[in-house]
Amino acid sequence: MASLVVWAIVWEIVGRADLTLLIPPLSATLVRLAEIAGTESFWEAVGITARTFAAGSAVAILVGVPVGILMGRVPLLDRLLLPWVNVFISAPLSALVPVIMAIFGFGETTIVLTVVLFAIWIVILDARAGTQSISPSLVEMARVYGASRWQAFSKIYVLSALPEILTGIRLGLLRAVKGVIIGQLLVSVVGFGRLFEIYSSNFLMEHMWAMLIVLFGLAFLIDTLLGAIERRVDYFAGSRN
Repeated sequence: MASLVVWAIVWEIVGRADLTLLIPPLSATLVRLAEIAGTESFWEAVGITARTFAAGSAVAILVGVPVGILMGRVPLLDRLLLPWVNVFISAPLSALVPVIMAIFGFGETTIVLTVVLFAIWIVILDARAGTQSISPSLVEMARVYGASRWQAFSKIYVLSALPEILTGIRLGLLRAVKGVIIGQLLVSVVGFGRLFEIYSSNFLMEHMWAMLIVLFGLAFLIDTLLGAIERRVDYFAGSRN
């Protein structure tokens, strides 16, 4: 919090010094944010962005976690998929968005798939890493006591790898925030992407910085909440030793 206060003061000073038109004072930006928050277009953008973000994030988590666990437990599958996961996590994913757009059109489906494209790979890698850290004795114990495949998956693999899975989800959701904005800007200019396009093309810098505050606040909230959940489940890591 002290760091945020310091940077807020620096922002206000730079803005009031009129060093550049691109950085308005923080106080003026916050006033503009309050004005924008009362408009119908803002809440329409929030609804579209939240809907596509939630749908894409849900797909990334529901697909990424099981795939990561399977990669961690099945060596053949790991050898087949790991090179592709590494490629996609390091590649400039924005370049693939036009390909998705050409296949699925300009609707919300493309934006959702863009969110999935940005979020799923880190979820898979962290779930894989957590699964590979599980003590073999836990797996053997499940077999001795006759656990079914589903019981072993849900009570051994998922719970024991939960700290790493939560880390992957947290990082994936942060990447999903970037994905949903890029998707809205490149695919169909809707939601926050539409507002950014309007404000930047008209040099409404107070408006644009106000939208950036909303997005950074969302990312900070996601990181803080999931970070707190991670700390509360750290004791699962001890069960693997």
